[in-house]
Amino acid sequence: MTSENPASVTSALQALVRASIERAGGWLPFDRFMALALYAPGLGYYANASRKFGRLPASGSDFVTAPEMSPLFGQSLAAAVADALDATGCDEVWEFGAGSGALAEQLLGALGSRVRRYTIVELSASLRARQQQTLAPFADRVQWAVELPERMAGVVVGNEVLDAMPVKLLARLDGQWHERGVCWQQDHFTWAEHPTALRPPVESAGGDYLTELHLQAEAFVRTLADRLERGAAFFIDYGFPEAEYYHPQRHMGTLMCHRAHRADTDPLSELGQKDITAHVNFTGVALAAQEAGLPTLGYTSQARFLLNCGLAEHLAAAPLRERTDAQRLIAEHEMGELFKVIAFHRGPFWDALGFRAGDRTPTL
Repeated sequence: MTSENPASVTSALQALVRASIERAGGWLPFDRFMALALYAPGLGYYANASRKFGRLPASGSDFVTAPEMSPLFGQSLAAAVADALDATGCDEVWEFGAGSGALAEQLLGALGSRVRRYTIVELSASLRARQQQTLAPFADRVQWAVELPERMAGVVVGNEVLDAMPVKLLARLDGQWHERGVCWQQDHFTWAEHPTALRPPVESAGGDYLTELHLQAEAFVRTLADRLERGAAFFIDYGFPEAEYYHPQRHMGTLMCHRAHRADTDPLSELGQKDITAHVNFTGVALAAQEAGLPTLGYTSQARFLLNCGLAEHLAAAPLRERTDAQRLIAEHEMGELFKVIAFHRGPFWDALGFRAGDRTPTL
């Protein structure tokens, strides 16, 4: 984790956040706190050099994503990307938040010369260095960027990107809505609420309630819609449509932290040493994209999407160990149902490969 130890990083990040709280008058909205905790240059979780991605805690990693779990994930997704490249007449792929570079490696290997250029949009210098190592064999086709260009054409891919975008926290307490933020009191961070006019898109009946607003994720897809002139975009993440997301039984929200392959619900501790995420409201993301002129191509579970893209055939030809690992991608109690795939298109609609069976777009 950089040249400093984890405690040093946490101490420096705490000082940075405290200064931000003081400048803000003693209270910082949670989305701003989350942005600093994850992305503050050199200190935030995704901006420092900790391991993050890996299969086991012994590697020093905090969690595993689908591409690290099995190369069959990227090989199956490649079929959907190739289908989209053909349908839109593009030859370029853009990936957001490429992590370890495993997914890019799998896609480039499977797509071959079908991809003329592969651009990774990555804010973290340490992750970019790791990606460059992994993708050295494809150096002639891969480039990096820190932001979207004003105009672009191609197929966009984002695996577990939307869940890491800062969220606002809303708390209904004694029948009144408040925005939850962070204060510094008695040598530690603590929660504090301010009355707000903000409301969740679906307001359930009942007592006290905590939930999230995904304003940054929605702004992101609007920006993408504004700049994508031709092509498609695929996002894979865990989450729910709006009716499930704001269900009365989900009264404690979905905010979660990950460290050393264990989950907890305290984002205010161990700053810079653990991931902070929230499940995705896919309805909100779809509506934001549609309103900006980027209609939905399809929406379904990860299991159905991967099977539509040929995962079963890959499994039949794979060694036993690979088959066992890849089963986690589609098992209902693992990633198969909680993870969803949503896609958008710029240009004429087509019968996209990944959604030909089990499309759930009407449920959004």
